Amino acid sequence: MQRTFLVNLALVLVLNLVVKPFYILGIDAGVQDAVGPATYGTYAALLSLGFLLNILLDLGITNYNTRHIARHTEQMGEHVGGMTGMRIALALLYGACIMGTGVLLGYRGEQLTILAWLALNQALVATILYLRSNIAGAHYFRTDSLLSVLDRVLLIGMVGWLLWGRGTGVPFRIEWFVWAQTLAYGTTALVALAVVLRISGGVRPGWSLAFARKVLRESFPYALLVLLMTFYYRIDTLMIERLLDDGPYHAGIYYQGFRVFEAFNMLGYLMAALLLPMFSRLLVGGGEGHDELQRLASLAFRLVLAGALAVAVFGSMRAQEVMDLLYASDTGRAAPVFTLLIWSFVAVCTTYVFGTLLTAGGELRTLNVLAGSGALFNIALNLVLVPRFQAEGAAWASLFTQLLTALAQLVLAVRVFDLRPPWVLLARATGYALCLYALAWGLAWVPCGLFTAAVIFGAGAIALAIVLGLVQPRAAMALLKDK
Repeated sequence: MQRTFLVNLALVLVLNLVVKPFYILGIDAGVQDAVGPATYGTYAALLSLGFLLNILLDLGITNYNTRHIARHTEQMGEHVGGMTGMRIALALLYGACIMGTGVLLGYRGEQLTILAWLALNQALVATILYLRSNIAGAHYFRTDSLLSVLDRVLLIGMVGWLLWGRGTGVPFRIEWFVWAQTLAYGTTALVALAVVLRISGGVRPGWSLAFARKVLRESFPYALLVLLMTFYYRIDTLMIERLLDDGPYHAGIYYQGFRVFEAFNMLGYLMAALLLPMFSRLLVGGGEGHDELQRLASLAFRLVLAGALAVAVFGSMRAQEVMDLLYASDTGRAAPVFTLLIWSFVAVCTTYVFGTLLTAGGELRTLNVLAGSGALFNIALNLVLVPRFQAEGAAWASLFTQLLTALAQLVLAVRVFDLRPPWVLLARATGYALCLYALAWGLAWVPCGLFTAAVIFGAGAIALAIVLGLVQPRAAMALLKDK
């Protein structure tokens, strides 16, 4: 299982490092520069509203399905067919709720039109994720990795042409960006459906009230968990836009820093998508499975710390240069936001290891208590900090919330699964972070550009991770050779 994890993690990282950073930092940032912070800030707030209600599209079915198919792959065709009618009903419920909420929050006219298209896009994304949960649950990780970047490849082509390839002088419209997403997500959903049909041997769409009740009853704890975590992950932009007089502008500033954090966070999410079916299968393996579970969790956490700490240190030390590279305006305001959010990345990646392990083990009640506490804490901090510190206040709220929930999940996972406490590893990681800061401080005195500094820093980070035992090349090579 460790070998499977390493091979497929390498594949998914290569694919996503090539595609998604270019999309988020090139295409998405290019759209914001083209339409301006205020227009993009309104779009970002509407998008966050869509994410907050996104749980109505899924109700935890995707995470439940990944765990179930990993253990009962032969039931894929039956499950996909039985869920077809239920997912259509959920999409209609979601559309009605999101439009009603938009009206209650004061959105009108063109804003509601964009919100309707975003609702359709979210329904397509939820469909893609559900279909991919079947593919990953069946351990077709390479196919799932290719599907994870297909929509972004299509968007790069379409939106890139609209931004830079057109010959006309018509200004770029935010609606074009939304419509391009619809085409890309729709195409990806059709490809994912074709793959599921091939793996399962066929699907017969249907509706069974008894089946729907069973699935919803078992998936509800997953739904509640996703909802609560989404609140403290996505509500910041919406609260900025609604709480401040010039909310759309400050929401745009916040999203400038959040965009880079989100680009890296996608990599952490992809690792969690690999770990969930692996943890789920190992947890039914008895004593030998427990030993392998310990090794896999340790391997994943070491890789997370090595990568996330390097990103956080370099990003925080070079925040202004990163913002200047990506944006043409308001970079001085966005840099402090980015500095705080990039340190949140370390905490989020920790939850992607231990929160995923707890999810695979069915510890949903405790996870929901933690997530609910985190959501309330985050909202309370935003109410206090956003009116006083604007976008930077929201970033502080996010950092505090993510750190506390990550620590709680780590301690809980160690106790529940009788894992060896990673205190020695955390001590090594602390030394690693201090050495990285020294390296970044030294590079600040070297006359070189941001890209050159990043390459030198990356090479130094790898060397330090090997010396301090966070990365173990010999052990990794032995795993890769052992088929």
